[in-house]
Amino acid sequence: MALDLRDTLIVGISATALFDLAEADAVYKAKYVKNPQNALEEYRAYMLERESEPLRDGTGMALVRALLGLNRYATPDSKPLVEVVVMSRNSPETGVRVFNNIRSRGLPISRHAFTGGESVVDYLDAFSVDLFLTTNVDDAQRIIDAKACAAAVLKTPPHEGAAPPEDQVRLAFDGDAVLFDDSSELVYKTEGLDRFHSVEDERQNEPMNDGPYAILLRKLARLQERLPFGADVSPVRIAIVTARSAPAEMRVINTLRHWGVYVNEIFFLGGVPKSKVVKAFRAHIFFDDQDLHLDPVARHVASGRVPYRSDSPLYMPMASEPPLLVEKLDA
Repeated sequence: MALDLRDTLIVGISATALFDLAEADAVYKAKYVKNPQNALEEYRAYMLERESEPLRDGTGMALVRALLGLNRYATPDSKPLVEVVVMSRNSPETGVRVFNNIRSRGLPISRHAFTGGESVVDYLDAFSVDLFLTTNVDDAQRIIDAKACAAAVLKTPPHEGAAPPEDQVRLAFDGDAVLFDDSSELVYKTEGLDRFHSVEDERQNEPMNDGPYAILLRKLARLQERLPFGADVSPVRIAIVTARSAPAEMRVINTLRHWGVYVNEIFFLGGVPKSKVVKAFRAHIFFDDQDLHLDPVARHVASGRVPYRSDSPLYMPMASEPPLLVEKLDA
């Protein structure tokens, strides 16, 4: 009988988001420059020779550990609170190093999709994924355009700042174009701040439309309800960190009330840098739609860029660091 996972939070993550595969990427690039025809075969040989060697943690590792740790609160006869699926374009053969590193860390991950070069996006529905974390811009864009689930392109691992709490899961979200749709942000960018404030004040009792992360936020609210704690003391702590300020704040509050969603903390910054607030919150991850905010945050906190839909007036092809060639195999 098929598992009923409707109330289980399911996170899909690429191997390049879970582990740091930059070294393997450098090897692939070097081999490709020398001999493009045999580069893939030589890469496979490289991975097979090192399949028992450890990999460094990727940007998504701390979040995955924290989420899986919530299952300690599940009762023996209940469905798991969280499931994680590793989804990779690697072949099962070259993925053995990933399997071994998952086992050596004692991560309770039992589901995998290794597609041998094919995109993993087509398998998200089969695994009922609610959030997909990747380092591949094209995959994230396809997911957002199809409204398949929440998706983000992860920045490189943070190298400064304090580690997030081990006994909690702390998630921080931008508002417009992430939790909410991009219509308000479009007003701001095309008509200016004064008009944005005027419109948001006039519509403060009109709920905003869903953004790409609205369904995920509702799923997190259900997760909080399944835990043996009240939402205010739940080990799942949710923050909204938005550049909005008064008089644009009440529409956010009223939208959350309309959705029936409780968040622990909201910050209306009005020009205060997001990086300092997210760092102080000690988030396991922060989701935003703009590199302007993400790049300073990513030095301290794991961060993910949420693409605009390609039919949005705000859409621009996502700028990124030089892509990992390994992503073609392992994203």
